[in-house]
Amino acid sequence: MILCSLRSVRDYGGSSTVSVDSPISVGVFDGFSWIRLQGKGSFQNSPALRAFGDARIAAGENRIVVDLAACTGMDSTFMGTLAGLAARLSAIEGGGLMIAEPGERNRRSLEDLGLDFLMEIDPPSATWRGRVDDIRGALEAPQPVDVLRRGQLGRHVLEAHENLASANDRNSRAFAGVVTLLEKDLSEREKSAKDEPGA
Repeated sequence: MILCSLRSVRDYGGSSTVSVDSPISVGVFDGFSWIRLQGKGSFQNSPALRAFGDARIAAGENRIVVDLAACTGMDSTFMGTLAGLAARLSAIEGGGLMIAEPGERNRRSLEDLGLDFLMEIDPPSATWRGRVDDIRGALEAPQPVDVLRRGQLGRHVLEAHENLASANDRNSRAFAGVVTLLEKDLSEREKSAKDEPGA
């Protein structure tokens, strides 16, 4: 498992806006929506994952598939974003998050955090079985998440780690210190923003 560093998050939390290049492609199909990740899942591209997931849930979707066949690894923020999405879907009748073709490394990362209990990993009877190539060929870029202003990315990272901490008792202990540090950093950043002239 790769933890995103607090310093890295701070690098994206300044006063300037940040353009986020997303290696994510998406599609909406009969009975489910699909999200495919190319490369590493990280705190930088997980906002695009969340934005699409939230939009589909708001539109009434209850089944979302995250395709990790081309994913080279995931940091804790990306996995926490997956956990939050899984929790929101599981609260919907008949809803759930499915993971397609994670590979051994990504499967182990999810299992190490107990997230396999929140989502279905490579479910053998899924309706999309046998259609994966056609689905991937129909995917498009999502609506862009163009900018993350001061504090937005920090709050996203905090919420992702809170999702991990709430997943089970082991995670609660493991991420308690990280959550505390992220809360402190976000609080200091928000206070600093209020103290600036013209704020």
